[in-house]
Amino acid sequence: MQKVPELPPAPDDIIIVKQYASAFLGTSLAAMLTVLEVDTLIVTGYSTSGCVRASAVDGMHYGFWVIVPRECVGDRHIALHKANLFDINSKYE
Repeated sequence: MQKVPELPPAPDDIIIVKQYASAFLGTSLAAMLTVLEVDTLIVTGYSTSGCVRASAVDGMHYGFWVIVPRECVGDRHIALHKANLFDINSKYE
């Protein structure tokens, strides 16, 4: 698992190890968030066209309000990044 040294997990943070682009696919994330009565997700990370998009779309399909702050995501090319942000915003608003 790749970690960002500047953002170490807190002792009570829950770490979800995923095998697929979406943080929901093959994990207990949706069930855990539902039990915790979470209704809103802030999705950040890399890449906007892959993991971020997949997690955002799946989160919306599970009924969560999903926010993708453009300043907190990125992609290997600015055109992919902008196109996916535009698409997520227009399709799943």
